[in-house]
Amino acid sequence: MDIQVRTLTAEDYKDLKRSMEKAYGNEAGEVWTRENIEDIIELFPEGQLCVEVNGKVVACALSLIIDSKKTNIYKKYHQIIDDGKFTVHDDDGDILYGIEVFVHPDHRSLRLGRRLYDARKELCEEMNLKSIIAGGRIPNYHNYADKMTPRTYIEKVKRKEIYDPTLTFQLSNDFHVHKILKNYLPEDKESNEFATLLMWDNIYYEPDARASSASKQTIRLGLVQWQMRLFKNVEEFYDQVEFFVDAVSDYGADFILFPEFFNTPLMSPYNDLPERHAMERLAELTSEIVAKMQQLAVSYNVNIIAGSMPTMEYKKLYNTSYLCHRSGKLDMHKKLHITPNEFKYYGMVGGNDIEVFDTDCGRVGLLICYDVEFPEVGRIMADQGMQILFVPFMTDTQNGYMRVRICSQARAIENECYVAIAGCVGNLPRVNNMDIQYSQSAVFTPSDFAFPNNGIKAEATPNTEMVLIADVDLYALRDLHEYGTVKILKDRRKDLYQVVKE
Repeated sequence: MDIQVRTLTAEDYKDLKRSMEKAYGNEAGEVWTRENIEDIIELFPEGQLCVEVNGKVVACALSLIIDSKKTNIYKKYHQIIDDGKFTVHDDDGDILYGIEVFVHPDHRSLRLGRRLYDARKELCEEMNLKSIIAGGRIPNYHNYADKMTPRTYIEKVKRKEIYDPTLTFQLSNDFHVHKILKNYLPEDKESNEFATLLMWDNIYYEPDARASSASKQTIRLGLVQWQMRLFKNVEEFYDQVEFFVDAVSDYGADFILFPEFFNTPLMSPYNDLPERHAMERLAELTSEIVAKMQQLAVSYNVNIIAGSMPTMEYKKLYNTSYLCHRSGKLDMHKKLHITPNEFKYYGMVGGNDIEVFDTDCGRVGLLICYDVEFPEVGRIMADQGMQILFVPFMTDTQNGYMRVRICSQARAIENECYVAIAGCVGNLPRVNNMDIQYSQSAVFTPSDFAFPNNGIKAEATPNTEMVLIADVDLYALRDLHEYGTVKILKDRRKDLYQVVKE
C-alpha cells in the first residue's frame, strides 16, 4: 500500500468524483462539479488537499481563506461557498475555512480524515493563519432530538456519553465548538438542520508576521519500554502492540520505536525445542507480524520501527529490524554485528548493508543493539545524511545496558545526530535465554548550547514498562553543523584517515 497526502489537481477529478459519489451515496446536489474544483484550485491551490492510495484519490479536504473582520463566520454553508463561486476567499485573510472533507467508505479504516486534518493544521501554521473554522454536522442528533436540545447533545458527545460520527471525530482532533448554528444545511435532516461551528486555534499565530517556513523542524519520538510477558496467542500480542501504537499516536508522535526481540514471548510454546529450532519457529511469524505493523502504521499515521525479529533467508537466521512508514512503504535493517550469545545459541549471522532511509520526517538510520558499539557504522550513516538514529536493544544486565547507552551517547555527539534507544524490561522465565531484562530507554543529543547540558533529551524510569515521548529539533542539527562550538564532522582530518563503505 502506498499512501500520499498532497495537493489536489484538476486531473484528479475523475477519481475525486467517484470517491465523492461513494462517500455521499450518489445523493443529488452533493457532488462538486469539475468547474467547481478547477475554480477553487486556481483560487487557492495550497488549500485543496487529497489523499492518494495506490495511485487513486480516495479522500479530499477543500478550504478557503477568509478575513474574520470582513466575513460573517456564522453564515450558512451555501452563503460561505457562494454556491460554488467562492467570492469570500481572501488571500490576505486570517482564517482557514474548511468547506469539505470526505473519505471513500472503503478506506475509512485507514484514518485518512485524520491525515487531512493534520495537513490542514500544518498549512494553517505555515501560512501564519489565526485558526481553522468549519461547520460540522451532528448526524446522530435526530435520534435524540425529542429528548434533548442540541446544546445538551453536544455536551454529552464531549463527555463521550453519546457517539456522533462527525462531532466525536472533530473533537478528537483538537477542535472545539465555538457556536451552535441553526439552518446551516437546510437539507440536513439527520442533524435536524443544526450544526456546530468548530474552531482550531493556531497557538503559533503571530498577528504582525507573514507565513513561516513550510519545513517541519520538530519531530516527536515515542519510545516503548516493553514489559516482557507471556501471551496466550499472537492476537493477544497484537493487542498489546496496538495499545502502545494507539497511545503514542494520540500524542501526535511521528515515530514509535519498539525494542529488539520484543516478540520473543511468542517463543514460549517452543521452549522444549533446541534454541535454534525455537528461534526458527518464531521466525515463521515474522512476515505476519510485519504486515500487522504496516497496517498499524498506516491506520494510526505514525512511522513504526518494529523493534527486531528473527528472519530466515536461504537457511540463514538473521536479526532484522523493520521501518514501517505511515505511507505504507517498508524498509529493513539486518543486524550487522552478532553477539557471541546470538551465535552460540541461535547460529545467527550478520547482515551486510549499511543504509540510511528517507522518511517524511528526515533521514534516519537503524542499528540493533550491539551494532551501536561500532563507531564506524554510525560515521558511515552520518556521511549519508542521517539525522536520527534508532537503536532497538535487549540487555539482560546493567553493565550490558551501559555499553549500549554510553556508545549511543558517543554516536550522538560524534555524528551530530539524535539517538533514540528502546529496550525490554522484566522477566520471561518460560523462554530460554530471555530470562531477565534491564533497560532504561532514552533519547540522546549532541553536546552544545542548543541541547541539554548532559546530552540527554529524555530518559525513562529504569526497569518499568512505560512510554517515553520526546521532541527533537532538526534545525538545531543544521545550526550545530554550521555554527557549533566544535564542528566534529567538518573538522575530521580526511588527509590522515577516512571511514569508507566497501
